[in-house]
Amino acid sequence: MKILITGASGQVGWELQRTLAPLGEVVALGHAALDLANPDAIRHVLRQVAPDLIVNAAAYTAVDRAEQECDLAHAVNGVAPGVLAEEAKHLNAALVHYSTDYIFDGAKGSPYAEIDAPHPMSVYGTTKLAGEKAVVATGCPHLILRTSWVYGARGKNFLLTIQRLAQEREELRVVDDQFGAPTWGRMIAESTAVILSQCLHKGSVAGVLRDKGGLYHLTAAGQTSWFGFASEIVKHADKPPRMTPITTAEYPLPAPRPAYSVMSNSKLTRVFGIALPDWKVSLALCAAEQSK
Repeated sequence: MKILITGASGQVGWELQRTLAPLGEVVALGHAALDLANPDAIRHVLRQVAPDLIVNAAAYTAVDRAEQECDLAHAVNGVAPGVLAEEAKHLNAALVHYSTDYIFDGAKGSPYAEIDAPHPMSVYGTTKLAGEKAVVATGCPHLILRTSWVYGARGKNFLLTIQRLAQEREELRVVDDQFGAPTWGRMIAESTAVILSQCLHKGSVAGVLRDKGGLYHLTAAGQTSWFGFASEIVKHADKPPRMTPITTAEYPLPAPRPAYSVMSNSKLTRVFGIALPDWKVSLALCAAEQSK
């Protein structure tokens, strides 16, 4: 099986290169080799590589900047997934695509299921939802995995930001009224590999995803606030700073965030037997990796 990974240098894309290597020939492309803002370039590259499976780990993830760069965010998050899916259908291939908890508005107050109606509050959330719909509309065999609060030991993410600030400041003021499930990029990549391995064991990935594909939530178990997440991160610091909880109103940002975006993973567990560990367990494992 030939596997094309987009977003090769990103948090999840980098991890996928390792986890998917045992499943076939991996072609991992970063932004320089595959510009997702250019549909013609996408089609050209896809037809050159001719993969059996496309794993789209690339996205425009600058949530606040997207409020100004809405056209670029829409091109990468909203249009490109549909182009990838069209090409997958043309090649008789399958597509794995990652989405986000930010397609919800946070009003529910209990874990969101896949059947819950999305209502994005930001340009980022709106464009990611458009990408989901574009993939589904093509009818190609696909797997859309919604995840949340992704972090890892590389790239730009909350974990690395808090670790840096913990060294620079004596006090950290962090929002304590937004709740979600911090999810390690490696866990996302490993879960993806398990799902695809199951598909291969039963035949072809495209064949199995025609039956069992669709939309799934894939996040760490448990929930916390950004303050709770940060407090757990600084426990590993040499000299932990003083932690002060604040409200969203005290830390205004251009893009609104859902106050509650925890998602239920029960469908993923029921269909594929996958259940990620609690977010604290994953964070400790990631911290142990960083200290090696």
